[in-house]
Amino acid sequence: MKVNPKRLAVSALLAAAYAATTILLAPISYGAVQCRVSEVLCILPFFLPGSVWGLFAGCVLANLITGNLMDILFGSLATLLAGLCTAALGRREHSLKNSVLACLMPVLFNALIVGAVITGAYMGLPIFQNPGVYAFNAFTVGLGEAVVLYALGLPLIRFLPKQAFFREFLHKLDE
Repeated sequence: MKVNPKRLAVSALLAAAYAATTILLAPISYGAVQCRVSEVLCILPFFLPGSVWGLFAGCVLANLITGNLMDILFGSLATLLAGLCTAALGRREHSLKNSVLACLMPVLFNALIVGAVITGAYMGLPIFQNPGVYAFNAFTVGLGEAVVLYALGLPLIRFLPKQAFFREFLHKLDE
């Protein structure tokens, strides 16, 4: 498979943007109650499937700040899985339904996985013995994700394809 240098550069920029935004907004980006604004970038695999890897790398970099190996591994895995599912949805018709589902992927994966990381790695509680605590952590992480993805991401996922600059940008990546 031939590497497209333009797409690779875009992925690198996305990694930097994700990490920088997360770290810059650290007070709201980390913890049981978080609103990671950088997650709005997780809509991009809907249009650029290869951007998944840049988002994953950016999440790894942002999670290095925590110093928690479980957060670095599994928190970043949540972004990777969400991105792969979002990319798969982007290969379908770009309907409102698929746009809503694409925004749901980061909400679900982060709620389930990061909720578990917070419960197990940060609180030191066995997840299956503390389902109420896990459910609360999953809910708060999911709520923060939903705010970002549906208040910012969904309007963007519907707005961007209508913009000439965005269509031209996508076209130039393939030249």
